[in-house]
Amino acid sequence: MKKQTKMKRTYLILAACAIMLSTACTTYRTAGNSGKVPPGQAKKGSGSKSAKPFAPGQQKKN
Repeated sequence: MKKQTKMKRTYLILAACAIMLSTACTTYRTAGNSGKVPPGQAKKGSGSKSAKPFAPGQQKKN
């Protein structure tokens, strides 16, 4: 009876350690462009007819 109880306790401790180790290594990443809106979507939001002012590649250089 003692041997079986000791095995159960050892198994529970190992299972708890495995769960803690597997959850501790989780990392979260967000998208690189978070917060940036595509030119077409910005155009829709402002009510403009053209998306040119919202597209960085379409700006006229002085």
